Amino acid sequence: MTCLLAIDSATEAMCIALSRDGRRFVFEGEGGALASARLLPEVMVLLQSAGCTLDDVDAVGFGRGPGAFTGLRSACSVAQGLALGAGKPVLALDSLLLVAQEAFDELGDAAADCWVAMDARMDEVYAAHYRREGERWQVLTAPMLCRPEELNRRWAAEPPRCVAGSALAAFGERLATGNALQRPATRSRAAALARLAEAAWCDGAAVDAALALPVYLRDKVAQTTAEREAAQRAKAAA
Repeated sequence: MTCLLAIDSATEAMCIALSRDGRRFVFEGEGGALASARLLPEVMVLLQSAGCTLDDVDAVGFGRGPGAFTGLRSACSVAQGLALGAGKPVLALDSLLLVAQEAFDELGDAAADCWVAMDARMDEVYAAHYRREGERWQVLTAPMLCRPEELNRRWAAEPPRCVAGSALAAFGERLATGNALQRPATRSRAAALARLAEAAWCDGAAVDAALALPVYLRDKVAQTTAEREAAQRAKAAA
């Protein structure tokens, strides 16, 4: 039986999932700035609780982003280090698709056509559009970084059926979701992470650990004082 380990710290939450012999072992906790220090120890604890070692793992998956810069870097470096050390391949997993998968796990077909909108800070949104066909997800709009107004223009042309993600709470009425089903919070990212890793493995998506790279959609990770003030004025005017 396949044994897969996967980690994600693209948001303020950190999650780890281990699939082995048809069973799933998961951990979820606070991430953010703590992810770099907590990921590896928690991985070791989870492996121990599942009664296996890194040698038993067939591949190491990681949330490649988009998401928080520090969290993405932490997940990628830990996954790559574990995989290289054990001679295992990696599975680079779409961190926005993770949100769509969690919504589908909870809502079923109502979330089979799902826009994901995550708060990217700096008055921007990480967004992507996915559709579930059979047992697999199709990417209709690849992950992008945009302003709420740009996303609204897309939705005006093609209204969404379901929208999931933290941007719903962060931007509120600034996002014109129309009659779409809304799911602002996730219940179990770790369980969804396990499912994505299993699907990626079955699809033959494992690659050499040296090729593990995070997906950054923002070149800049900080704003100048003038940029922050301009963003605050725009938000107040809206």
